[in-house]
Amino acid sequence: MQVPDTFTFLVGTWDISRTIADHRSGKRGLFSGRGVLAGKQTGAGRARYDEEGELSFGTHQGPASRHLEFARLDSGSVFLYFSNGRPFVDLDLRTGTWRSTHLCVDDHYEIETVVRSDRVILEYWHVTGPETNYDAVTTLSRID
Repeated sequence: MQVPDTFTFLVGTWDISRTIADHRSGKRGLFSGRGVLAGKQTGAGRARYDEEGELSFGTHQGPASRHLEFARLDSGSVFLYFSNGRPFVDLDLRTGTWRSTHLCVDDHYEIETVVRSDRVILEYWHVTGPETNYDAVTTLSRID
């Protein structure tokens, strides 16, 4: 499914289900929660994304969250920043599929995002590094 404007498409509230497979430890995990990109405009064409939920990973179970800044680009795509302002990845869903990479010290993130419908997005992460080797699959389902 093609998307005319990535930023506008993503604004809203999403149910999130994420599976995590750590290939080094053999542990599996599940995150279940909600993500919101709406209402908290931080400037022209920028919004804060807040994700909160519950993480079960190995023997750990507890609350988990992440926060990102989304900046609209003139092209119809967005750029994501960590909450501390560091650049993260670009995201362009206009063709319905996007691949991006991020280098974090020695860890290499490969991220593919696929728009399945106007209500469902899939995200595939493959992360490798000297101490890291995991895959995460996220389903975002629009609820508003």
